[in-house]
Amino acid sequence: MTARPEGEARATAAPPDPRPSVPVLAPATAVSGTITSPPETVTAPRRVWPALTLPTMGRRAWLALLAWAGAAAGLFACYLRISRTVPANSDGAANALQAWDMLHGNLLLHGWWLSDVSFYTTELPQYMLVELVHGLNSDVVHVAAAMTYTLLVLLAAFLAKGRATGSQAVIRMLVAAGIMLAPQLGAGAGILLLSPDHVGSAVPVLLVWLLLERAPRRWYVPVLVGALLTWALVADKIILITGVLPLVVICAVRAYHGIVQQRQRIRAHWYELSLIVAALVAGDVSAHILTLINQAGGFRVWPVISTFAVSDEIPRHFAFTAHGLLVLFGADFFGHRLGFPALLLLLHVVGLTLALAAVCVGLRRFTRLDLVSQLALAGALISLIAYLLGQRVSDIMSTREFAAVLPFSAVLAGRLLPPILTKARMVPALALVLVGYLVSLGQAVDTPPAPPMGQPLTTWLARHHLRYGLGSYWQANIVSLTSSERVMVVPISVDDSGLVVHDQWESNASWYNPRRHDANFVVELTVPLRKPPTFLPRPTLQAAFGPPAKVYTYGPYTILVWHKNLLTQLL
Repeated sequence: MTARPEGEARATAAPPDPRPSVPVLAPATAVSGTITSPPETVTAPRRVWPALTLPTMGRRAWLALLAWAGAAAGLFACYLRISRTVPANSDGAANALQAWDMLHGNLLLHGWWLSDVSFYTTELPQYMLVELVHGLNSDVVHVAAAMTYTLLVLLAAFLAKGRATGSQAVIRMLVAAGIMLAPQLGAGAGILLLSPDHVGSAVPVLLVWLLLERAPRRWYVPVLVGALLTWALVADKIILITGVLPLVVICAVRAYHGIVQQRQRIRAHWYELSLIVAALVAGDVSAHILTLINQAGGFRVWPVISTFAVSDEIPRHFAFTAHGLLVLFGADFFGHRLGFPALLLLLHVVGLTLALAAVCVGLRRFTRLDLVSQLALAGALISLIAYLLGQRVSDIMSTREFAAVLPFSAVLAGRLLPPILTKARMVPALALVLVGYLVSLGQAVDTPPAPPMGQPLTTWLARHHLRYGLGSYWQANIVSLTSSERVMVVPISVDDSGLVVHDQWESNASWYNPRRHDANFVVELTVPLRKPPTFLPRPTLQAAFGPPAKVYTYGPYTILVWHKNLLTQLL
C-alpha cells in the first residue's frame, strides 16, 4: 500500500476553514514512481481593516492638563477671596434674583425690567448653576465673579501662547497671565471681580478668537463665529464694540489689501468676507431675538442711546481714561502713602508699560501680524476710542466700559513681546516683577472679607418682623438677596413730576402687585453712603402715603412704617 503524502494528511486532519478558498495546482509529488499533481486548496489571505482607536494622551499632555487644572483651581480660590473684599450691592443682587427666578421656571423672565445690559445668555446661566449648588445668597455674586475672571485669565494665556512651543510658549503665557494676575483692591476689584459689568463679556470674544486661530478655513467657521457673536450680543451690546467692530474692520482691511492692493481674486478672500457678513448678521439677529423675547412676554431691556461727547468734555475723558488704565492694570498708586504697598502698586506700571509697548509694536508691524493679533490690537484701541468719544464717562467705576482692554492687551503682549524681551535679556527682570505680582496677590488674598452692603439693614428688618417694604434702588435688591427673599425690599423712585413710582430698572412687575404682596414700610437713606444712592425725600413719601405710624432710625437709615398696604397707592 502506498503511503498518503504528509501534506495531504495534515490537510485532511485540519478543521474546515469558513474563509473563501481558491483551488490551485500543488507541486508535483512522486508516488510509487509516478508523478501526480493532486489539486490542493490554498486559503486566500484575509483582508485586514485598520483598527478604530481613540487618540491617547501622552505623559506630557497629561502633565499640561493637570497644570492648567491646578492653575484654574488656585486662581479661582485667590479671586474668590479678593472678590469677597468688595461688598455685594444691588446690581449683582438683581442678577442673582433674576437667575433664581429662571431656575424656578420663569425662563423668559416674564415681568422683568432689566438694565441696559441683560446678561441673559452669559452670566445669568452661570448664576443659575452656582445657585443650584450654593443656594440664593450674596456669595453667589462672588463665586460667579471669581469663575469669570479665572476663565478670562486662562483664555488670555492660552491665546497668547498661540502655536508656540517650549520655552517661548511658557514666556508668552506668563506675560499675558502676569499682566492680569493681581487685580488691585478697591476700585480694581470692584470692576473686575464683582457683579457682571462688561468684563465677563470679553470671554465670548476670546472664544471667537480661539476658534479663528484653531479651526481650519472652512465654510462652517464663519457660521460658528456668527452664532457665538449672536449669543454674546443678546447678553451685552458692548460686544458690538469689542467683538463685532474689530472683526469687521480687520477682515475688511485684510480683504482690501489682497483684492485691491495685491490684485488678487475676490474668491481668494471669501473667508474674510464671510466673517464680515457673519458679524453684521449677528448684530441684526441678536436685536430680533431680544424683540421676540419681549413680544413673547419676556424681559425688557432699558434702551441705550449712544451719542458722541461734546468737545469740552474730551480733556476730562482723557483724565478718566488714564486713571482707569492704572486701575485696570493694578497700578493706581494715587493717594497711597509711600511704603512697600505703594511700591507693589508702582510695580504694576510694568504691566501697563508692556501693554502699551505691545500696542506700539502691533501698529508698526500691523500688516505682518496674524489675524488674532490684529483683532486684539483693534479691540483694545476701538474700546478706548469708544470710551473717550462717548457719553459713558461718569466716575472711576465707569472704567468698566473699556475693561476689555486688559485681556486684549495682555493677549497682544504675550504674542508680540517675548522675542523682543528674550533678545534684550529682560526675562530675568520680568521674572522678579512676576514675583512682586505674586506678593501683591497674596496681600490681596489675605485681606478680610467685607459683608454685603445691606446685611445690617437686613438683620434689623428681620428682627423687627418687617417682611415686605419699599426703598431706593441701592437699598432694595441687596436686602432681598442677603435674606434669601425672606425679607423683600422692592425699588421705588421719584419721577420728574415728583410722584413716587415703581422703579423700572432691575425689578419685577409682580413685586408691585397689591393682591400678592403687602408692603408696609419704606427704607429712607438719611446719611450718604460710599456710593451715592437715589434719595427718597420725606415730604414726597408723606405726600404719597400719608404720615407714617412709626419712625425708626438705624445707622444711616430711617425706616417709616404704616399700617396699610403701600402698594395700593403706588403709581
